[in-house]
Amino acid sequence: MIIIRSRGRRRTAAALALTTALALTATACGDDGSGAAGDKGDEGSGKGEITFWDNNGGVRTDAWKEIIADFEKANPNIKVNYVGIPAASVQSKYDTAIQGGGLPDVGGVGAAMLAGITAQNALEPLDERIDGSSLKGKLNKGMVESVRAAGDGDQMFTVPTSANNGTLWYRTDMFKAAGLDAPTTWSKFYEAADKLTDKSKNQFGYTIRGGEGSIAQAIDAAYSQSGITSFWNGDKTTLNDPKNVAALEKYVGLYKKDTPSADLNNDFTKMVAQWDSGQIGMLSHNLGSYQDHVKALGTDKFRGLPSPTLEDGTRVQVSNPVDGLGLFKSSKNKAAAWKFIEFAVSHESNSKWNESAGAIPSNTDAAKDAWVQKAEATKLASEALNDGSIKIVQLPYYLPDWNTISKADNEPNFQKVLLGKMSAKDFLDTLAEQLNEAQAEWKQQNK
Repeated sequence: MIIIRSRGRRRTAAALALTTALALTATACGDDGSGAAGDKGDEGSGKGEITFWDNNGGVRTDAWKEIIADFEKANPNIKVNYVGIPAASVQSKYDTAIQGGGLPDVGGVGAAMLAGITAQNALEPLDERIDGSSLKGKLNKGMVESVRAAGDGDQMFTVPTSANNGTLWYRTDMFKAAGLDAPTTWSKFYEAADKLTDKSKNQFGYTIRGGEGSIAQAIDAAYSQSGITSFWNGDKTTLNDPKNVAALEKYVGLYKKDTPSADLNNDFTKMVAQWDSGQIGMLSHNLGSYQDHVKALGTDKFRGLPSPTLEDGTRVQVSNPVDGLGLFKSSKNKAAAWKFIEFAVSHESNSKWNESAGAIPSNTDAAKDAWVQKAEATKLASEALNDGSIKIVQLPYYLPDWNTISKADNEPNFQKVLLGKMSAKDFLDTLAEQLNEAQAEWKQQNK
């Protein structure tokens, strides 16, 4: 068994080194925003300039610029300075600004990074502002629960804008040719993965994520098949429960049998491109790749479904990726910044942004719009999220170590599992040990 311990000591040393490095970086770079974490900021006049950091710059820039233009037209006394930051570097950008200054007034903050930013006292609690605004009663309850759980478990430190639910995309033309039913259950999924594979034609039933970002997908596949609905059983994670171990063993058994060998190093970009090339039957990704599929395949060769169910119809999914907008405490113009957030999550703006992304709107009025009903994958995911038929396993985003444990520390180990150099049990035991230690440390610090 391979277990890695002493995370607390490693993190303390790393944190000191990071703080020193960030301080030096901040000295060298100019302050391009409102301030650093801990600054009290000010409500301001509600007019003037604010800075907005888009946490997925480039991908959704056009949609945000359109919303900003609409906002500035409705609020001629406020100018929004847009800064697009690639998703891959936004966490480090925030960390640097938190330590050395240059935070924006408003920033895109997804659930996965919320705990780390909240723990550094950088974000303004938003419950009172929401209750006093047009957004009261208009936010999807499941998304609200997710951002509360990802923060401190109580307050809202970001206003949810969208959920990019996990989706099983499948080639309807290939399924029809093979006489297969839609992969609505896990048994049908495995049947299709096997039957659609024809290595002599370089055709595979499935593409598995083995590179960057692989852990979340592996965890999702495990819980979805095991039917376990809670990440914790007391102070211990259920991650390495025998049912999850068996589920992961079956899932990774697809590698090189019903998937391309190149999957070992594929992140989502390569995986999506590989599926769009037309030689693979199924892909597990999220709603965000819809437009890529349309460009590559048209609209009549594929469909998207929520995660497959168990035979009894139970559908389990790990917490859906919820994105949101945070108001930074250091802002010198919080009144204007909040006006922008409220506008961006209003019915019209929230619908516009999510239509461009193919994601589920957080605004419940926007979720009823015609485009949602026409976008089948988004409609099905939205209905399941809103009617409660999906049982959500809340991932511990609130743990300061979550991103490190679930990415850098264990992605190489998952590749070892795919290659048969590490068992699924040892992999999950290692991950569980690290998470149990992180949970114990977090509880001790939050007594």
